[in-house]
Amino acid sequence: MPKRILIGTVTSDKTDKTVTVLVERKVKHPLYGKIIRRSKKYHAHDEKNEYTLGDTVRIEETKPISKTKTWIVKDRVQAGGTQAVEADLEVEAAAASTT
Repeated sequence: MPKRILIGTVTSDKTDKTVTVLVERKVKHPLYGKIIRRSKKYHAHDEKNEYTLGDTVRIEETKPISKTKTWIVKDRVQAGGTQAVEADLEVEAAAASTT
């Protein structure tokens, strides 16, 4: 039987050798016909701790590694991460006070 492969976004990398991946899918509502989003979080094995928050990754089903971990991260589809934004508070405060 082939192994399932899913694509999702890393939502947490706090645990050692584990990432939490949020996988979203779109389904049609059985009665109303509207397309709605369903999501589920999977714990995936990350041996080298190389994937960070916001990365889009491909995970593959494998034999159970622990109680909650039955997936392993294959590769990174798209790099994400949080962007640091600098704000010049003095300029913003001066602009607000003159108004």
